[in-house]
Amino acid sequence: MKKNEYGLFTAIGMIVGIVIGSGIFFKSDNILIATNGSISLGVIVFCIAAVGIIFGSLTISELASRDCKAGGIITYAENSYNSSVACAFGWFHTFLYYPSLIAVVSWVSGIYICMLFGIDGGLTLHTSIGFGAIIIFYILNILSARLGGYFQNLSTVIKIIPLILIAIAGIFFGDPKSVSMNEIVHMKSATWIAAIAPIAFSFDGWIIATSIGHEIRDSKRNLPKALVVAPLFILAIYVLYFIGISVLIGPEKVMALGDAHVDLAANTLFGPWGAKMVLTFVVVSILGTVNGLVMGHIRLPYSLALRGMFPKSEKIKIIDDKLGMPVNSAIVSFIISVVCLLIHFITQKYSLLPNSDISEISITINYVMYILLYVKVFKMGMNNEVKGLWKGKINPILATVGSLIILFGSISNPLFMQYTFICGIVLVSAVLFWRYKEKSNIMVDL
Repeated sequence: MKKNEYGLFTAIGMIVGIVIGSGIFFKSDNILIATNGSISLGVIVFCIAAVGIIFGSLTISELASRDCKAGGIITYAENSYNSSVACAFGWFHTFLYYPSLIAVVSWVSGIYICMLFGIDGGLTLHTSIGFGAIIIFYILNILSARLGGYFQNLSTVIKIIPLILIAIAGIFFGDPKSVSMNEIVHMKSATWIAAIAPIAFSFDGWIIATSIGHEIRDSKRNLPKALVVAPLFILAIYVLYFIGISVLIGPEKVMALGDAHVDLAANTLFGPWGAKMVLTFVVVSILGTVNGLVMGHIRLPYSLALRGMFPKSEKIKIIDDKLGMPVNSAIVSFIISVVCLLIHFITQKYSLLPNSDISEISITINYVMYILLYVKVFKMGMNNEVKGLWKGKINPILATVGSLIILFGSISNPLFMQYTFICGIVLVSAVLFWRYKEKSNIMVDL
């Protein structure tokens, strides 16, 4: 694997580029539905859900500053506990977390591309376009890690433009009276807790930057900086956009139109041609998210194979001399992502996950797993390995509370228990696989 391909801006760009890119555009209606149209309550839930992300990234940054070995979260789990736990983290991210995000976001890219070109496409067309996007970005990242990084930087800058424009327009041309504080005081919506799941989706992706940590220049300094700066910036942008879009066209219309509310807002502000430009920015933004996810997922089988934690590790960890990339790892990653896209298609076609998708439960389980790492940082704080009250104690405690809040907000998902069972099977399989490998190695040594 080529070293030092990426700088601090790319690391920040990867986090901002993955997190901002799709969720905020197609989850705003889900959030308002959960809060019964209350904008102010939506903002409060944004801040509540952000606790897990902001303090989670601050806590993980302590582990990132201590090791820049390939694998990111796998490395942190291995150093914090043991190889069995690391293998479980790696398999979960490889087989469920990353590919479910890639599947959902690529499908969303199909929705907005159809909007951009005025195509009345359905689920099949949207999914087919998403499949094409997956193919393109896997090829791009296999051919050149640097090209993938350049596209990530470009898309990050572009995607902030429509968010800021709509936020400003909402403040000047919207109806500020629609933001009422009464809902916060009385918490009139009994279903507001359900808004945490789509907000968690909108915020998710910050951890993926750790997968390229070993390729970031001066990783022990730059990666922690990126993990601290990016989530705070994202929260500010999200809250401004959510308020702007809601007061501009009204929460009722946002809920009624679903994903199409962005198109209405753009047309209202800029007319048909201006709307096309804004939608173009949105499409590039979402494609940037797909690219960032692919950048991270390609390296996961490789990182596991380096440790012997993946089937056929000897083949998976081979680096192509000309491309400087683990091509076999990328192929495995591609196949898993396509399978997840098919599963997502089935769940949407038969309405198995109303007002939700397969990625939300993966995100929730992921945050529950992070608690293991937060506990490790807390122990390091108690032993003075991490200096300071905030860094070593308060940050990991608040990160843990945030993860539990996200878990509580996702339990209402109709397939939560079934999907959690599937997650459990993957995690147990990973542990059993590693123990089998260890036993085999011992037998060979004997």
